[in-house]
Amino acid sequence: MIRQTLILSILLFGALFSGQAQQPWSLEDCIQYAMENNIMIKQSVLNTEYNENLLKQSKLGQIPNLNANSNYSFSWGRALDQTTYKFTDNEQINSINMGLSSSVNLFNGLRVRNTILQNELNLMSSYQDVEKIKNDISLNIAAAYLTIMFNRELLAVTESQLEITGQQVERTLKMVDAGKLARGNYLELEAQYASEELNLVNAENQLAISLLNLQQILDLPVDTAFDVEIPQLPDPDEDPIMINALEVYRIAEQEMPEIKSAELALESSEKGLAIAKGGRSPRLSLSANYNSGYSDLREQVVSLGDPQQVPLGETQGGEPVYSYPQQFPLYGKYPFFEQVRDNRSAGLGVGLSIPIFNGWQVNTSIANARISLENAELELQSKRLTLYASIQQAYADALAALKKFNATVSALTAMEESFKYTEKKFEVGLVNTVDYNMSKNQLSATQSDLLQAKYDFIFRIKILNFYKGEPITL
Repeated sequence: MIRQTLILSILLFGALFSGQAQQPWSLEDCIQYAMENNIMIKQSVLNTEYNENLLKQSKLGQIPNLNANSNYSFSWGRALDQTTYKFTDNEQINSINMGLSSSVNLFNGLRVRNTILQNELNLMSSYQDVEKIKNDISLNIAAAYLTIMFNRELLAVTESQLEITGQQVERTLKMVDAGKLARGNYLELEAQYASEELNLVNAENQLAISLLNLQQILDLPVDTAFDVEIPQLPDPDEDPIMINALEVYRIAEQEMPEIKSAELALESSEKGLAIAKGGRSPRLSLSANYNSGYSDLREQVVSLGDPQQVPLGETQGGEPVYSYPQQFPLYGKYPFFEQVRDNRSAGLGVGLSIPIFNGWQVNTSIANARISLENAELELQSKRLTLYASIQQAYADALAALKKFNATVSALTAMEESFKYTEKKFEVGLVNTVDYNMSKNQLSATQSDLLQAKYDFIFRIKILNFYKGEPITL
């Protein structure tokens, strides 16, 4: 029953992978898909667009502003007519005031210019942050991809070991039936076969989990039809030429985006300090305005009345004295557009503001800017140390994996010869089942160690080459 279930699961698993093989993904396909669809990358790109807007706005801050204003008022009782500047009593007034105003900064301690430079640096830093995220995701994809390749080879080794044990089970059963071996030998092999069946299931699960992990890194919907290409990777050379860790770091220090981003952040902090110091500088500005208004209370001269003599007084004899005949103006409605035209006024002004004391705000800003600058210096130093440590670790791991691989190759050759000899002795009854199983398990463990050392070395070399500026490929 166990064998039937195992065979059925193997057939289903094989059918699954045959369906997957229809559209396998290469490592380059996976990385390209992630570059276009990964959410973290998209969020980082949006951050660069935000910084682009900040830079654009800081540049536009250099040009004069222009604002329009208008005000309507309705008043009664004793009120001031804004167009005549006269008080009225018990009259209703409808008035409108309107105008344009503009101002431009002439000098404020170069704060505008330094802000533009700081925003440019922040934008360039955000570009490098995008590249850093892309690099991290590429390395994660490469690690997941190689894990799939390792688990697939490990699965093939497990299947091969299970097949060998199955053949021995059948051969031992025939010998037991012929009376050449005790039934205990057959039962011990059955137990070994069951144990290797479990190993096969575990290997299948590990492969399925590694495929799932890659899909999650790619933000792909879980799909059992997902599969990857399996390129033929050569075994590591016995003594490959590897550049040392210090040389790799010297290249990486000039290429890696996290270092460039930290350097740009340091320059941005320097501009931030200059901006804070600019707060101590006087501010010189130029302003202009253009205004007009309307009031329904205001009237204009529409004509001159009939000539009239105005009494000036009396003579000593009591006779009245009159002026020459005069024509007095007659007032009428003052149309809206005529008032707006006649009430026009304009002005220019130059303003100077000198900071003397503002609650110690400028000094506090300068102190905080110095702290930010020191923190940026430490951050750059930390990024360099972290990068160097990562390169040193990758280099040491690559050397260790290479030594392990070379040692395991020799051990595997000896183990295979030993197992062949033990297998022949077992077939003629000169070795018991326990010794046979022990030899077989040692061979399987050595094969697994060889695969692990191979893929560990390949991944570490890919990391070192990546730090040298080479793209990740297989």
